[in-house]
Amino acid sequence: MKLIRFGNPGQEKPGILVDGRQLDVSAHFQDYNEQFFAEDGLNRLKDILSEIGSELPEIPAGTRLGAPVARPSKIVCIGLNYIDHANETNATPPTEPVIFMKSTTALIGPNDQVMIPRGSEKTDWEVELAVVIGKKASYVEEKDAFEYVAGYALHNDISERAYQLERGGTWDKGKGCDTFAPIGPWLVTKDEVSDVHALRLWLTVNGKQMQDGNTSNLIFNIPHLIAYTSQFMTLLPGDIISTGTPAGVGLGMNPQVYLQPGDIMELGIDGLGTSRQELIAFSH
Repeated sequence: MKLIRFGNPGQEKPGILVDGRQLDVSAHFQDYNEQFFAEDGLNRLKDILSEIGSELPEIPAGTRLGAPVARPSKIVCIGLNYIDHANETNATPPTEPVIFMKSTTALIGPNDQVMIPRGSEKTDWEVELAVVIGKKASYVEEKDAFEYVAGYALHNDISERAYQLERGGTWDKGKGCDTFAPIGPWLVTKDEVSDVHALRLWLTVNGKQMQDGNTSNLIFNIPHLIAYTSQFMTLLPGDIISTGTPAGVGLGMNPQVYLQPGDIMELGIDGLGTSRQELIAFSH
């Protein structure tokens, strides 16, 4: 299944994509939130589709899509999880996953505008595979990790490099700015992804190819990331783990290249759809 959320920011409703048609399921579910996943919402949604799928109202064409998951309790990100990306940023490939957090207030829809923060000169792009957690996970064994996965989504882990690397402390301050987490268009349930470790992911800026990688090159694979992260924090249904970015970010270029107002980022992952974000200058 491909889950979507649609409507104006802050007023999104749950829907589903079936055979190219976007259908409204808001009469049956409040939202795709922690409660939905915790209460076996995916199976109930599957039952509704099989029973009355033909009766579900169609969403008008052109309706805005929001992030496919309502604001989760946390967005956990994994740094330096592709060898080529670690090398291009002159970082030592990690011996354990690098974990940082991305503010949930950064969450926006897949085609919403991205706002360059006030005073920023080093806003950068990062195409990533996001894993959506389906049930409460604590001290998970690696062999059981996929049991805790609801599905996958496309994520642009936008980063302000000066805030991240030049302002002291942890990376979080360069990662959680408003609009810095466009996710979607869909949450694709795990049964529709035959091999999550064989997905091409790519990103362009103003039509120029910047990133072109494959999840086969992850340093730490998905089961390891879930098991590892769950040793340090309980993952709740609807939480997101973003699994790292391949080479091709602005930080790694010589000279470095950063985003400006009017720039257009387009990105995608095999089977998980594409998204497009325009950069705008800071405004209140």
